[in-house]
Amino acid sequence: LSSVGGLLRGRRFVVLSGAGCSTDSGIPDYRGPTGSLRRRAPVQYQEFLRSEAVRQRYWARSLLGFGQVGAAQPNAVHRAVAALERAGLVTGLITQNVDGLHSQAGSQRVVELHGSLHWVRCLTCGRRESRAALQAQLLSQNPQYAQHSAAAAPDGDADFEPGTAGLPAFQVPGCSGCGGLLKPDVVFFGENVPRPIVDAAWGFFAEASALLILGSSLAVYSGFRFARGAAERSLPIVLINQGPTRADDLAALRVEAPLAPSLTTLCHQLGVAVEAA
Repeated sequence: LSSVGGLLRGRRFVVLSGAGCSTDSGIPDYRGPTGSLRRRAPVQYQEFLRSEAVRQRYWARSLLGFGQVGAAQPNAVHRAVAALERAGLVTGLITQNVDGLHSQAGSQRVVELHGSLHWVRCLTCGRRESRAALQAQLLSQNPQYAQHSAAAAPDGDADFEPGTAGLPAFQVPGCSGCGGLLKPDVVFFGENVPRPIVDAAWGFFAEASALLILGSSLAVYSGFRFARGAAERSLPIVLINQGPTRADDLAALRVEAPLAPSLTTLCHQLGVAVEAA
């Protein structure tokens, strides 16, 4: 890690974060040693649009899984990234996470590449609603589901199959404004990241001279594009992740180590104080 501090010292850098940043907050990742993609496939955008059964399954699992995301608290990784920004070293944070924990920890210049689980959006009228408010409605309309427990899965999901539990058909509420189809305000697999979001993320590179990637395998192109873009700009890339990544051959430095102690050490090397929990 001394090499990481040496490379980043005197530089301002973009941070690109992935699911590994939130595992210490109790939120599972997709591709780590126990990642959920090893057990199941995520919901695809087109399937969600065309199939009522897929939407019922999604929201039933979300009802059981959202509580863990809603109650999660930032960990040492989130606090360290926020401290680096306060010290003027981070030009901006691009996160692939949808849990909101970076902002909760105090990061200000944040682009949520894949949206936020804390909001839902109507696909008919565009109305944006609180996911917490929808949770109360889901529980009210599906009281028998509330009695079940299930293991947490990534992105507010849960390992639960409604059709095998002997429960009635799940009731999915519509938009409170127009009755239209509600979707979590996140980017599903098979869906494109909106262009303004991508442009805002690229804007962080204007004042940066390095890229620090934390806790991501970069298996999804929406995140990998920034590693490739940094390499094309001849910016050194530092990778801290447990397990291989898609950008290993682009990195100037690659550290395979737990994130929390790594970031704590990096902050100490750069003379940055991190707030206690």
